[in-house]
Amino acid sequence: MGWGDLNSYGNSFVRTPNLDNLAHRGTRYTQFYVASPVCSPTRVSFMTGHFPARHGFHYVCAHATASNKKHGVPNWLPPFVPTITSILKNAGYATGHFGKWHLGSKKFPSPGAYGIDDHRILGGPGPRPGLVGSAGVRWLTPAPGERNWDANRVEYIADEAIRFIEANKNSPFYLNVWTILPHAVLLPTDEQLAQYRNMRRPDIPHMSPREVYHASLTALDTAMGRIIDKIDSSGLSDKTLILFSSDNGPERRSLSVTAHSAAASTGPFRGQKSSLYEGGVRMPLIVTWPGRLPANRVDDSSVVSSVDYLPTILKLAGVPMPDDVQPDGEDVSDVFEGNPRERTRLLYWENRFNYRADHPIHVSPGRAVREGKWKFHMTRDGTRRELYDIPNDPTELTNLVNEHPGVAESLAQKLEAWANSLPEGPYDEDAGKREWKWPEPLPE
Repeated sequence: MGWGDLNSYGNSFVRTPNLDNLAHRGTRYTQFYVASPVCSPTRVSFMTGHFPARHGFHYVCAHATASNKKHGVPNWLPPFVPTITSILKNAGYATGHFGKWHLGSKKFPSPGAYGIDDHRILGGPGPRPGLVGSAGVRWLTPAPGERNWDANRVEYIADEAIRFIEANKNSPFYLNVWTILPHAVLLPTDEQLAQYRNMRRPDIPHMSPREVYHASLTALDTAMGRIIDKIDSSGLSDKTLILFSSDNGPERRSLSVTAHSAAASTGPFRGQKSSLYEGGVRMPLIVTWPGRLPANRVDDSSVVSSVDYLPTILKLAGVPMPDDVQPDGEDVSDVFEGNPRERTRLLYWENRFNYRADHPIHVSPGRAVREGKWKFHMTRDGTRRELYDIPNDPTELTNLVNEHPGVAESLAQKLEAWANSLPEGPYDEDAGKREWKWPEPLPE
C-alpha cells in the first residue's frame, strides 16, 4: 500500500468510505514509519517491538528453506521471543490472528506458539481462512476456473475476525487482521470493478491499472467496514482501540504480476517497495478509540514507528512491560492521546539486498537512520551518503551532506555502530549500486 492510497490521505480517485470514517473517529498520522520496506521484517517489528534486523530478518521469510539460507533469513521467528500476543495472552487476553502470517513456512511453528489462541492464516502453518464462513462452506483452494478467489480472501479473513469478536466480546481480546489486499496479484471481481468503470476511456475498453488497484482497495475497505460494524453493533466501540496501517510501500510496475494493477500512490515521496526512501517505509496510520483518544485529528509532526507498537499497546492496555522485554521502540501513548512531541529514540533501517526499481530515483542506499528532522542514508561501504531535512524536503531531493558535514558524520557513526551490532548475514555484492532495468513493455 502507498502512503497516499486512502481518500483520507488525499486520494480523490479511490473510494474508501469505511476507513475514511475510521479516520474521522480518530487521528491520522502522516509521519508513521514501518521498520522495513518489505513484508516479513515489518511484521516482526509489529510483533516484537524490535528492529527486525535484531532477529536476522533482512528479507522475506520464504517457504523454501534454500531461499532463506541464501538470504541469511531464519526459517521462522523464534517462539521464545516475547511478542505482543504472548504478553497479552499471559495478561488474560484472548488472542486471534487472521490473514497473512509470513513469519515461518508451513513446516514450522504455528501462530499458536506465539501466544495466539485462534488463528486462520495464509503464508504459514495452521488452518487457513475460508473453511467455514458467514456464507457457509468456503473452499480452501480455488475451484476450477475461479480466477477471483484471491480477490475474495479478504472477505474470508473478515468472516474469521467477526467470528472471533462474537466469541470473545464479553472478555478482553486482541486481534491481528493481516489482509492480503492490496498485495499482488490483484484480480478483482466484476462486481468490485463495476464502480470504477468510469475510469476507462470510451475508445480504450480495457481495464486500466488504476481501475484494478482501486477496486482492490475498495474491497479491502469493505471488509474492514464489516469488522468495524461488528465492533460497533456489539457495543464495544468505547472499549476498543483500532489501528490501521500497512507493511511497506507499493510494488514496482515493471513486474509481470503488477503491470496490470500498479497504480498505488506514495503521495509526494520517492521510493517504493524495497526502497528506504520515504515511499518505501512511510505508511498511513489511523488510530481510533472513541471517548479515550482524540477524534477527527491529523498529527503531522510526531514521528512514530512500527517498533513503537508493542510498548504503546501495553501501556494503553494497562499491561506492565515484562522485565525480559527490551523494545527498540518507545511508548507513544501520549502522542496517541493528542500530545505531539519529538521522539526520543532513533529509527534505523537496513536492506541488505539489491532490487530492480521502475526508475533509479527510487534506488536508495542500503542503510538509513532518522534522528529529529534528519534522515541519513549510507551504503554499506560508506561511499554514498545522503542527508535530508525531512520536514522541509519530504521528497528527499536535496542532499545536504556538504552543507551539514557534522550532522552527516555523527549519523554515519551511529548508523555504523548499529549495523555492526546486527547478526551476520549475506550481502548482495551490488547493494547500493544504481541497478535499473527498463520496465517490460505491456502486452498489446
